[in-house]
Amino acid sequence: MTKKHRRHTPEQIIWKLAEGHKLMAGGQSLEEVCREFAIAESTWHRWVAQYGGMKANDAKRLKELEAENTRLKKIVADQALDIDMLREVAKGEF
Repeated sequence: MTKKHRRHTPEQIIWKLAEGHKLMAGGQSLEEVCREFAIAESTWHRWVAQYGGMKANDAKRLKELEAENTRLKKIVADQALDIDMLREVAKGEF
């Protein structure tokens, strides 16, 4: 049987972080909070590092900017390839 991997939306992650911090302030341990949310402690720490202090709309905007950045990097890479091909054609090395 394989382990089912779930992807959490940024909004879900931020909600779970906020709830987890409330539970820990109420006396629960990190281990108990992670068990309640069915996540590993390493996941909790990664989420805190990535989303700590963000609001849901901040996280959504971050994801949008990351997607735009990826798209722009692809465009730049494609343009660099085009420039290299044109240089080779100009030299007659094709």
